[in-house]
Amino acid sequence: MSEEKNDKPTPVTIRILGKDYVVACPEGAQPSLISSAKQVDETMREIRRSGKIIGSERIAVITALNLAHELNFAKDKVSSVDDDIVKRIDILQQRVSTTLKRIKEVSSH
Repeated sequence: MSEEKNDKPTPVTIRILGKDYVVACPEGAQPSLISSAKQVDETMREIRRSGKIIGSERIAVITALNLAHELNFAKDKVSSVDDDIVKRIDILQQRVSTTLKRIKEVSSH
């Protein structure tokens, strides 16, 4: 008999700013969820310690904005690296083509 895959999300309890939240999480994604929750908790605690922002809701919004900004920055950086890699591959392809052409010319003489 074949094993059935468990597609049912597993409830995972995470703690952010001293409050517990139960979150439905796909099987296998728990480590990522827990890591993300720790990052959110740490960022929110940092913002709260700064004393500039008061209130959990405002801290959460500023945290969300900071993390979204970091994500967008990382995406832009990856996109830039991807563009650079494509350019380098094009240059390498041109060099290979030129070298193959020269080899054919030399071998035909």
